[in-house]
Amino acid sequence: MTIAATGDSFITRRFPAGDEAHCELAQWIGGFDIRFTNLEVTLPRRESFPGAQSGGTWGAADPSVLDDLRKYGFNALAWANNHTLDYSYEGLEETERQLDRYDWVHAGAGQNLAEAGAIRYMEFSSGRAALIAATSTFHESWRAGEQRGDMVGRPGVNPLRYATTYRISEQQLVQLKVIAADTGINDYQEMLVKEGFVSREADDGITFGGHRFVASEAAGAKTQPHPGDIARILGAIGNARRQADYVIVSIHSHEIKDGRKEAPADFLREFARRCIDEGAHAVIGHGPHIIRGVELYRGRPILYSLGNFIFQNDSVDRLPSDFYEKYGLGPEHRTADALDARSAGDSRGLGASPDVWSSVVAGLAFEGGDVAEMRFRPISLGYGEPRYRRGWPRLTNDGSVLLKLQSLSRELGTEFVIEGTQAIWKRGNGNG
Repeated sequence: MTIAATGDSFITRRFPAGDEAHCELAQWIGGFDIRFTNLEVTLPRRESFPGAQSGGTWGAADPSVLDDLRKYGFNALAWANNHTLDYSYEGLEETERQLDRYDWVHAGAGQNLAEAGAIRYMEFSSGRAALIAATSTFHESWRAGEQRGDMVGRPGVNPLRYATTYRISEQQLVQLKVIAADTGINDYQEMLVKEGFVSREADDGITFGGHRFVASEAAGAKTQPHPGDIARILGAIGNARRQADYVIVSIHSHEIKDGRKEAPADFLREFARRCIDEGAHAVIGHGPHIIRGVELYRGRPILYSLGNFIFQNDSVDRLPSDFYEKYGLGPEHRTADALDARSAGDSRGLGASPDVWSSVVAGLAFEGGDVAEMRFRPISLGYGEPRYRRGWPRLTNDGSVLLKLQSLSRELGTEFVIEGTQAIWKRGNGNG
């Protein structure tokens, strides 16, 4: 079994007519069995209303962009991410309808929790593959709900929640309790506990303003995956590994560690490893819009983030009033005004970061259930070009992104060799 994997496809424009620059990339991707990307836009009807929350940009595109994704050779996608409900439940339902209409294998969202967490199968001459998708980055109201005998489920994403505990000194914890008593910051929470609407936290620290603090000799933040969510996803993996030759898990996660965007959070590493323990053959990550390192765990790859494949978040043609109000703009302003305000004329934010526009595509080959070879090829998305032109991927000879991948993977115990324009790992070469 072979897999071509990419990161986020935030596609909002049609493919340029007559542009053949994608052919080399499509030819490479097309040589693999599973050809995966993460769809990070919704496909709502024009009259669909925007949600009160978004993933940062209300990401909407015409369903015809699915044809353009096909031009790159993709045959499977995830759509559980922080944009899935940018256009509320109606947008989710229409996106699902269009994905089915265009005959995509897709996973990660649906009309209830069972559908959002459903295993999607693919048939190849080399074997049967299963795809499961989830996200840890989402608004709480976007979490899909379970069906009951007396209640329908709620549309949404397949969630991986996590808990964050902030570790401070004993002295700081005492001070925090004094501040809480003096300011009354926890009074409403205490009332909810007394009235039975929420449960009281364990008495080993304090919840201050919605955040949990405990005393510890080592300061910092620690994150842990939600027990119920991880049990549900592991259950799906356990089922899939008995029904397919290979199991692929997709996870969308923006969360960081120690202030480093390129470092996966603790809960994400725990989740990914437990997926492998349960029988997953590969975990494919995306979300932060930059690359992260690769970990080889028990002979199987964890790709913590493949960065962007297509990134056109500054090419949306309409935005709700909420976006304009955030930047002090009114009804007389237009989309370009709002995007200029957010980016300060393209001098800040994602558009101004070179790392956002330089990424990799991965090619994985498996033998006997474990990965035998990994190859990563660099792509450029047009850093420095006008926002209405950048965002399409092109294979490049620039090896700087490979050096970054090599360095970040080394931190996770995996050693890549750079040969020409590829970063390569092969089983048996003693490289982790």
